[in-house]
Amino acid sequence: MSTEINKQIALEIAHVLFIDIVGYSKLSINEQRTVVDELTAVVRSSDQYQKAEATGRLIKIPAGDGMALVFYTSLEAPAQCAIEISRVLKEHPRLQLRMGVHSGPVSGVIDVNGHANLAGAGLNMAQRVMDCGDAGHILVSKHVAEDLEEYEHWRPLLRGLGACEVKHGVRVSIVNLYADQFGNAKLPRKFETVQKRRRRLRWAAITAAVLALTAIVAGVAMFSRDRVRWTLAASEKSIAVLPFENLSEEKANAYFAHGIQDEILTRLSKIADLKVISRTSTLHYKSAPANLPEIAKQLGVAHILEGSVQKSGDAVRVNVQLIKAANDSHLWADTFDRKLTDIFSVESEVAKAIADQLRAHLTGQEEQVIAAKPTDNPEAYDAYLRGLAYTLKAANTPANSLGAQKYLRESVRLDPKFALSWALLSYNDALGYITATLQPTVALREEARQAAETALTLQPSLGEAILAKGYYHYACIKDYDTAVRYFEQARQILPNSSRIPEALAYVARRRNQWDRSESHFNEAERLDPRNVSILTGHATSYIALRRFPEGLLKLDQVLDIIPDDVDTITLKAAIAQAQGDMPRASALLAPLHPGADHTSALETQAYQAILERQPAQMISRLKEILATPDPTLRYLDGQLRFWLGWAQQVAGEQAAARESWQQGRSELELLLKEHPEDFGLIGDLALTNMAFGDKAAALALSERGMALIPIEKDALVGPAPIEILARVAAQMGEPDRAIAALQKLLSIPYAGPMAENVPLTPALLRLDPMFDPLRNDPRFQKLAASEAPK
Repeated sequence: MSTEINKQIALEIAHVLFIDIVGYSKLSINEQRTVVDELTAVVRSSDQYQKAEATGRLIKIPAGDGMALVFYTSLEAPAQCAIEISRVLKEHPRLQLRMGVHSGPVSGVIDVNGHANLAGAGLNMAQRVMDCGDAGHILVSKHVAEDLEEYEHWRPLLRGLGACEVKHGVRVSIVNLYADQFGNAKLPRKFETVQKRRRRLRWAAITAAVLALTAIVAGVAMFSRDRVRWTLAASEKSIAVLPFENLSEEKANAYFAHGIQDEILTRLSKIADLKVISRTSTLHYKSAPANLPEIAKQLGVAHILEGSVQKSGDAVRVNVQLIKAANDSHLWADTFDRKLTDIFSVESEVAKAIADQLRAHLTGQEEQVIAAKPTDNPEAYDAYLRGLAYTLKAANTPANSLGAQKYLRESVRLDPKFALSWALLSYNDALGYITATLQPTVALREEARQAAETALTLQPSLGEAILAKGYYHYACIKDYDTAVRYFEQARQILPNSSRIPEALAYVARRRNQWDRSESHFNEAERLDPRNVSILTGHATSYIALRRFPEGLLKLDQVLDIIPDDVDTITLKAAIAQAQGDMPRASALLAPLHPGADHTSALETQAYQAILERQPAQMISRLKEILATPDPTLRYLDGQLRFWLGWAQQVAGEQAAARESWQQGRSELELLLKEHPEDFGLIGDLALTNMAFGDKAAALALSERGMALIPIEKDALVGPAPIEILARVAAQMGEPDRAIAALQKLLSIPYAGPMAENVPLTPALLRLDPMFDPLRNDPRFQKLAASEAPK
């Protein structure tokens, strides 16, 4: 990135260090010039500054009595730069600085003088964080501190100070960064003022002797040098909503209890002053567990909301109780008896009561949002809750995507003005489109677009609608710049939504911004620590990067939450394959019996049998599944027939293999006519033509896939067509093309086109029969003998 700020810079996340010269206005003009020059020299001497500038990943913004440094390298860069500057200041005693660090969105603008400049919440917040400090302080926002604490070496350097009131009455959680060699360990004056105000208030309520003792104890506790993340006041405004118990006589009404829980949680999550854990992190707990303190510790909250729902006809009873987890004490409880048509008032009343109990500050807009009634049609709301229940299930399967789609379509049919339901329909469609849990057709893509636009037209400020529009741009048309703008806009309305940093993580890795993606995943996991979707997504990033040990740790976290999950175990087996550990992969896969709705698991088992060159048992299993096809999954049959043919070829059943491939090719060609831009179909058809020996068709399809999704457009899956080309070229007598493609693939991270999207590794080159024609080529031997790249 050029140090000259281009007005076309899109909104994106940057890491900002704001620096201010303390006492600047009291200096003479000559002294001001001298200290600014001195500051410039000190800053330029920083290693972090020099590295970022050398790679064009730094923007410098003068600010009169200081400057802002905008890093696009890593989240650690501004904090490390501040430390380096602070250490040098001992040699410059008249240069008194305070510094603030924050990561957030910035974008290019044209200022009043017609000059290119930067603006955005990332810069504003960094300055506000800095304003809370005095000379010598390096203060960082809570958001940045939580990111830094993911790295062990930062933890001893961070001390939580609590909330500081800044411009417009906004309260910002601040952390002090210091050690003996840098920073300022003293409490900033702004926090001393807050402490004094609190003490005066206590004097009016309790005796002087008790007050003195309390102030001493509080002072020691709050400002102890022991590592403390945040003050008690900050943690007190945190809550998790556990699954509501279904007390209805009809157990099929469980979806309704889940829906009421989620609607209450959604309203709470829109209050910026609260920390609210997403339902996806709580859904695996019981409705009224005995070990509340342990659960609260796992989720990082101080309070738990429990509840039950009883539905009979159009009558509904909702019981809720708010519990302080530390001592299992009940702070508040209530019972609401309502007609189904008035259920929204319960959700709003509960959210408002909890906010009052936790003393959370609500803005006028937030009060309106949590009181909003999404529909006047109870049948439409019931259908919405049924569809919502499918989207909340842990597994992202075709059955769940289709179930959600069915009920959400019914919901908006019953009430075409139900914006929230339109938004969820769009999100479900877009997610199904990119993950292929729904057939990725042009019609599906168009429904996702229309549903998002309808939701926005009905309610332009609905956070879920804005998020859905962003997800459509990301998942369906790969317009990442526009997607990020919508996600950042939604973040302002949905401050506790883990879906937003999760989506930003997915976008970043497709833009080849792997470090930024990692930061977003960490943020999403803080908001939603037991969300298996986020943990699995993070694991797939590590797999694409071939950081397999870290990927396995994430997958083990998932299995702690949902033991024996087929998809997670399959991913672990795919990692073992990539590492060449066939016994480990076999041990993981052998107990699994996936059906047609677990296509990835089936393909991974087939790949294992092919790698081991013992495919007989898998051939029988694939035949069995294809003999009784699921009508909703027919679009996957051609793909499975390719695997069946490959297994038969390895077994020496050449005639049977050709028959399987012939049928598969016919099915794939029909699908491709309907969906000419589906690069996955193109890859499957290329490999099927390769198997038939149709070199021209196989190479043409490989090149078509590469043109459709180039690496420059999608760093994650863009290389997948190159792997298809490598396989085709290896089999079709084009060793030079195959070797060149393999050299490229082994040098970059990506999601592969084969089972579980694992990238090629030297171990897989050694095992995969498709590369047998290259085994005597010294260039291939060198690649296959190399260490696994990272």
